[in-house]
Amino acid sequence: MDRFSTAVVDSSQVQQAPRHYMSIQLDAEIPMDTAGQRLDRVLAMLFPQHSRSRLAGWVRRGVVRLDGIQAVVPRQAVTGGEVVRIAVDDGEATPQIMAEAIALDIRYQDADLLVLNKPAGLVVHPGAGNPQGTLQNALLYFDSQLAGIPRAGIVHRLDKDTSGLLVVARSLTAHTALVAMLSRHIVQRRYQAVVRGRLIAGGTVDAPIGRHPSDRLRQSVRDSGGRWALTRYRVIERFRAHTLIQCELETGRTHQIRVHMAYLGNPLVGDPIYGGGLRLPSGAIPELLEVLRGFRRQALHAASLRFPHPLQQGEVYVEVPVPKYFAQLLAVLRLDRDRAKRMS
Repeated sequence: MDRFSTAVVDSSQVQQAPRHYMSIQLDAEIPMDTAGQRLDRVLAMLFPQHSRSRLAGWVRRGVVRLDGIQAVVPRQAVTGGEVVRIAVDDGEATPQIMAEAIALDIRYQDADLLVLNKPAGLVVHPGAGNPQGTLQNALLYFDSQLAGIPRAGIVHRLDKDTSGLLVVARSLTAHTALVAMLSRHIVQRRYQAVVRGRLIAGGTVDAPIGRHPSDRLRQSVRDSGGRWALTRYRVIERFRAHTLIQCELETGRTHQIRVHMAYLGNPLVGDPIYGGGLRLPSGAIPELLEVLRGFRRQALHAASLRFPHPLQQGEVYVEVPVPKYFAQLLAVLRLDRDRAKRMS
């Protein structure tokens, strides 16, 4: 397995390609020995390339028929011997999203999956305010077959201004397997971040996260109503008033590292939502002050991914260095620290 092969799909301008849609039609006979079992459970056994939750969603949508009769609810019991047909029309398998020729930095690829190095500033999914120019648009241009996979194979996300590694499924079977691996916390995701304050040692933040009660753009640690979230962190390097840390996610909540580090009182440098505004360390050298004033995004980078291949033997491990803007921040932090030592 070539763990570090790189392929860059590049273009000097974003060019739109035709939309890609795909219909799904599945036919099978319900085994007699499954009589009395839930429909969604039997469907997951018959069509293992699709997750049980996806199949249950199709039942609710009304596209699953048993002996020509529309299924009612996922929990309904089968009698055995029924002929099941699932027909998902064009455009229903994935949203109708335009393919666009946008550069992709591919760090690993095979027939089942891709691992991409996402630059800061690239949105992962189209949404309000970002109808195009996203990673999903780029993936549909790179491989039109991804139109038949939910969200073009994207199984987890990074914030717009977080750089680093993402895994993408290239088949429905791989998609189902990767989603299950993420839910069971089998995928090891390690991040590097620069936080405000001088941390003495690493630790663990085990605090539930949910939507902020008054600001829908923010997440927050919640005493009630939040979802379990756990972040492990360790110190990599200390500076005069900042710390470079490595974070490992046990869960994958929205803005998890950013929320948890702010909760500790050590928000990420440059974080526009949780950073509490610009803070300039006393006695900092001019070079550091200039970089901090111009740092407009959170200092967070998804540095490595490690997981067993979902469909082949062996392990996938990919690591990427921090991008230029992040490296520049580290360089001036070191310069500031070393100059202070010489003067002391």
